[in-house]
Amino acid sequence: MNNNQIGKDRHHSMAQNIFRGFLVVVVVLAVSNIAAAQKKDQITFNLVANPQFINCLSISPDLLPRAQVTVTRGILNDTLDMELANIRPGLAFDLFTVQRSPFLADGSKDPNFKGSFGLAWYQSDIEINGRAGDGSVSIQTILLDQIFGFDPDVTLPPTNTFHVGFWFNNPQDAAACGFDVTKPTPFNGEHKAGPLAMISLPDAQSGLGPLCTDPNDSTSPHSCNP
Repeated sequence: MNNNQIGKDRHHSMAQNIFRGFLVVVVVLAVSNIAAAQKKDQITFNLVANPQFINCLSISPDLLPRAQVTVTRGILNDTLDMELANIRPGLAFDLFTVQRSPFLADGSKDPNFKGSFGLAWYQSDIEINGRAGDGSVSIQTILLDQIFGFDPDVTLPPTNTFHVGFWFNNPQDAAACGFDVTKPTPFNGEHKAGPLAMISLPDAQSGLGPLCTDPNDSTSPHSCNP
């Protein structure tokens, strides 16, 4: 075999390798795009009231407090819109995304909840104005499937906060329902908030909060596909 033939064979082999590499890239991108297309663009879910403090939260004993959350997926970040109703006028709250909910999927108390909500992110304030007991809040940030925090200084690995909840801003607003105002919670800017008012429920199968739209059931416990 002469040098010209060897050169032609090498060139042909290189062209084949480049083509194979191109096909691999195309397939990977196609699979990635299909997976992204299958994710939900919008979700809606309700929060449940903390039973112990419902009488301090509700505008009337005949009306249950309501909080409906809609999250819309965006290109750079997501938008969360919350509509509240039947809340006592004049109350103020602090909105967080947290790692854990104290309830099971059916709304009953989680017997394994030890009192810690895990990692928590302060997202917004909420105020209920007027006589109707209605309110709303909107935030834009990373939410669906990817919201997380980490801190190497305390060996905290990347940790998701897939639950949405809000706390009484003023501890005195929950005192009539048995909250000990001498033991405030850290859920406001001054770190002297009241108790949990309302929060989301976990998914019955994955156990994850509703901000995870794509659970990964191949891991134990379940994780979320980002």
